[in-house]
Amino acid sequence: MSAPEAPRLRLGSKAPNFKATTTKGEIDFHEYIGDGWVILFSHPDDFTPVCTTELGAFAKLEGEFTKRNVKLIGLSANSLQSHEEWIKDIDEVAGSSLSFPIIADADRQISYLYDMLDYQDVTNRDGKGLPLTIRSVFIIDSKKTIRLILTYPASTGRNTQEVLRVIDSLQATDKYKVATPINWVPGDDVVVAASVSNADADKLFPGYRAVKPYLRLTTLPADKVLPQ
Repeated sequence: MSAPEAPRLRLGSKAPNFKATTTKGEIDFHEYIGDGWVILFSHPDDFTPVCTTELGAFAKLEGEFTKRNVKLIGLSANSLQSHEEWIKDIDEVAGSSLSFPIIADADRQISYLYDMLDYQDVTNRDGKGLPLTIRSVFIIDSKKTIRLILTYPASTGRNTQEVLRVIDSLQATDKYKVATPINWVPGDDVVVAASVSNADADKLFPGYRAVKPYLRLTTLPADKVLPQ
């Protein structure tokens, strides 16, 4: 009998729940999210160079995510003991103090559930020949809805500042009737949402600029986006 297919996860899908062993104890994922947001991100393997730099960078930025009501949780296809030893290296290399949980997913159950396994690089396997995870990122909101999915090959490290920027964009566009254009960072102009009529735009965004009928720009000060 073949294994059941993993659920196809898209933007807008409800994030599948799971129970897991982590470096901070047993968790129920949905309970861990609570009424905030979460970033779930996977790593190919413990004690590997790119992963070590990534975990350290996320650890050093954790305070910025916390200000935005966002929790972090990592995953690697290794044992709990391996994770605990690896964290010592991460903190030494990065000068960090990693405090968010890392899931021990040695049996690949959660990796399979979230389709994090590497099907491209046949060499990305552990000593038993089992596929390791790729660098997946899931941003999940307080309604347990998947808002963003990023997937990187094992050879390419992620950009933590980009993940933080996307959080700012998602939370700003949820709060205001806007979209964020290319390379946007908090404080830059934003796009008036296409669903907003010109009459409503006059009330909501007085002085907006119509570059084209379909491209209307308005200011959105950084202090309306960033946590105070």
